[in-house]
Amino acid sequence: MSLGSGSKNEVMTAVSLHELLSRHHLLCLAWEAACVAAAFLHDERPDRLAIDTKSSPTDAVTEMDRGAEARLIEILLGARPTDGLLGEEGGERPGTSGVRWVVDPLDGTVNYLYRMPSWAVSVAAEVEGDSEIGVVLAPALAEAYVGIRGGGAWSIEGDEAWPLAVRECRSLANALVSTGFGYAAERRVEQAAVVQGLAPLVRDFRRGGAAVVDLCWLARGRLDGHYESGLNRWDIAAGGLIAAEAGAIVAGLRSADPNEGTFVAAVPGINDEFRAALKRARADTPLVLD
Repeated sequence: MSLGSGSKNEVMTAVSLHELLSRHHLLCLAWEAACVAAAFLHDERPDRLAIDTKSSPTDAVTEMDRGAEARLIEILLGARPTDGLLGEEGGERPGTSGVRWVVDPLDGTVNYLYRMPSWAVSVAAEVEGDSEIGVVLAPALAEAYVGIRGGGAWSIEGDEAWPLAVRECRSLANALVSTGFGYAAERRVEQAAVVQGLAPLVRDFRRGGAAVVDLCWLARGRLDGHYESGLNRWDIAAGGLIAAEAGAIVAGLRSADPNEGTFVAAVPGINDEFRAALKRARADTPLVLD
């Protein structure tokens, strides 16, 4: 799966949200579904959440994750019943149309549990394995983003859409980078060792707890790079496209496939240096847990 053309907007001119949504035939539906799921999560959160676990005792899933995904499925497949769908909570549903929706109903579940604002709804549409459009809504941050393959990345502000472009950074020593950690203790040991190897080489780290938000922040110039192992397709389908369309280089650590195991996104000026530093840091780590 590739994630966009890496186009960079030359003139920062707003367009209306209505006009932007008309630029791709799947975008209005994706926006509608994401808005409904985001409103459900933001407005209907109970005081006490029913919590289950997935891959480990610290990997939480709530009634709200499932409820948000059910709403996404109802809207997306209700309008397009022959499409496929891949969702974090509901598994994979084959389709016959050539379009597959890839959805993360609540990226940043632990943040959501702790009432931290960095969480989001992510909706992407793939054609032949490539993300065509992506929508990310982070209602607690009052932020929303859209990406269109070959059509740029956009920040939505009210009824206006503003084009995004990554910031310029030419030295890893001046780069602010983000990462994430897995839920298994053994994986976190490895990931911490990689951070230790990178720490002397970068300006600083950020760990927001929601990869899709980090990728949108890379797109709008709040970060210079993001790397993370163990991400799933739904973690990057929309956010990776948005970052790529804003000008970031988005791929795996050792190949062009962002789903290879270790995901890397960076502004062009540090991309090669960042990847080389990550490879060295991983080579010095006693565990390899892609």
